[in-house]
Amino acid sequence: MKNKKDRRLFDSARNFKLLVDNVADYALFMLDTEGIVSTWNIGAQRIKGYDPEEIVGQHFSRFYTDTDRAADKPTRALAIAREKGRFEDDGFRVRKDGSFFRASVVIDPIYDNGELVGYAKITRDVTERYEAALKLQKVQKQLADSQRMDALGQLTGGVAHDFNNLLMIISGSLIHMRKAAEHDERLRRSVLAVEKAAERGASLTRQLLTFARRQSVTPEIIDFRERAQGVKDLLRTAVGKNIQVEMEVGSDTWPILVDLAEFETALVNLAINARDAMPGGGKLSMAVHNRHLEQGDHHGDFVIFEACDEGEGIPPDIIAKVFEPFFTTKAIGKGTGLGLSQVHGFVHQAGGFLDLNSELGKGTQVTLYLPRSLSPTDRPTNDEETLSGNGRVLLVEDNPSVAEVCGEMLEQLGYSVARVSNGLEALDAIDKNGIDLVFSDIVMPGRLDGIELARQVRQRRPDIPILLTTGYSGARKSEFPILRKPYQIHELSEALAALVK
Repeated sequence: MKNKKDRRLFDSARNFKLLVDNVADYALFMLDTEGIVSTWNIGAQRIKGYDPEEIVGQHFSRFYTDTDRAADKPTRALAIAREKGRFEDDGFRVRKDGSFFRASVVIDPIYDNGELVGYAKITRDVTERYEAALKLQKVQKQLADSQRMDALGQLTGGVAHDFNNLLMIISGSLIHMRKAAEHDERLRRSVLAVEKAAERGASLTRQLLTFARRQSVTPEIIDFRERAQGVKDLLRTAVGKNIQVEMEVGSDTWPILVDLAEFETALVNLAINARDAMPGGGKLSMAVHNRHLEQGDHHGDFVIFEACDEGEGIPPDIIAKVFEPFFTTKAIGKGTGLGLSQVHGFVHQAGGFLDLNSELGKGTQVTLYLPRSLSPTDRPTNDEETLSGNGRVLLVEDNPSVAEVCGEMLEQLGYSVARVSNGLEALDAIDKNGIDLVFSDIVMPGRLDGIELARQVRQRRPDIPILLTTGYSGARKSEFPILRKPYQIHELSEALAALVK
């Protein structure tokens, strides 16, 4: 019996050793009480790269990074295992070839008759799991950033729409003020000041709407090679003599489909931000070239615009905020905080995307990726002279103050006006009254917005011309002409005249 029992114990020990030695997914080995490696299995050899004869008799601290050794982490790991009965950790470790891997580590103390005789150490390579977790965090952050920017866009678009209605009232009221100021120089100067303020307000709302991607655009095919010198001169004017502007444009640069005014505004905004980052002067470099992308969500041909400055750089904690409207690090009165938000909105509205890289003390690089244009798009133009109108216009506007101003404009142009405040009232008025033309806001209360109203009017009375207006005409696609608020009386006149030609 004794021999059979000894044999079973021997076989059990041998089988256990075979099991440990042949586990390939885990590094299983023993340390003595001082941390010297005393056994080494095939998994340890595969993960860490050492043959048994190279590592047995060596201290296990060689698996740690220089930083961790300097912090005495190996000694503390053994102390925790001894005091608490177990040590667990996730961190970077070093292979024989010097490469790093992410390791999940467990150290258990081993006792014989109550006396510590060493430690059992289990290490697993979790690099793939770690990198997958990082990718997931990155995707989650991108999603959160996208949702935040979308929410900001919706808020910004709503604010800009309401502000445009206010500007519409101001601009319309200036018609009477100009007449009253013809013989009063002091009043005339005041009127001019209000006009400039209204124009500035309209410019700000255009930037807001571009960020919100609700700005009406008129895209056209642009060959940047033909415009490079003009853009370079424009940037030099924007940044002043203290900043050196360099531009390198590839000879084979593809055409792009963009709104020219918004495109040039975006480049100027980049240049102004670069200038402000270099108060002592410096160089702004722009490189333009082609690139084909097959990565992530971005596939296809793009024209790349890389704008690099030598400025102060952007602190890492605010990089994620720089494209938000009204965010600025400039002193009060030195900026609106809308420059980079306009760039962000323009690029995304053009179907592209952008990257920003910055390092404190070394400068910032903003890269715009704009899709290559493959087919020409005609830009609509209207060079007709402003005409006086006649006939009865149905004005559909829910804001009483805006409706009053618009009605006065129409009457000054020679039209008679019938006013209603929503789509249902408009349909009823068309059925009952002699209406020659419909002029409607797009955003209205009730189940009929301006576009749906226009479609129903066309079905009932295809002979009636229809003009729409809104503070953010890019919010929805429309088969009807749109006049963007705030507009001047001559712009209204031209838009109406174009309908009845």
